[in-house]
Amino acid sequence: MSTIEFSSTAFTNGGTIPVKHTCDGEDLSPALQWGELPAGTQSLALIVEDPVAPIGLFVHWVIYNIPPTLTGLPEGITKSSLVSGIGTQGSNGFGYSGYGGPCPPRGNPHRYFFKLYALDLAPNLPAELNRGRLLAAMQGHILGEGEWMGTYGR
Repeated sequence: MSTIEFSSTAFTNGGTIPVKHTCDGEDLSPALQWGELPAGTQSLALIVEDPVAPIGLFVHWVIYNIPPTLTGLPEGITKSSLVSGIGTQGSNGFGYSGYGGPCPPRGNPHRYFFKLYALDLAPNLPAELNRGRLLAAMQGHILGEGEWMGTYGR
């Protein structure tokens, strides 16, 4: 499996996620970009999660059916299920489609992992997939991965 160069202009890898990308700010999804994709990539998927939330793993964003012609995602993607030209957003841990930014309890900062997957699947997965159903659909179809991590505490 190949490694995809993946990053954000909003924060450094391992750095603090700006307030505007959290529930304490405007709750905007951060701009993301990636490099060359593996041969055979037909679609991309992105999952953002906090593995140590008080209730266990918490999902902040599920977006898939992303066309491989894109080289990134803009800041502030609308919180709707279908985003024309960008992809399909599944349900997050807050119970709605789209990005739900970091919103940890008071205490130590949490780590938020942005995981990008290059898939050999056509971009026609059904709407409203959650993390578990998306991972099941992706099984055996992942050609490459990229990861970026940010922190946020209150």
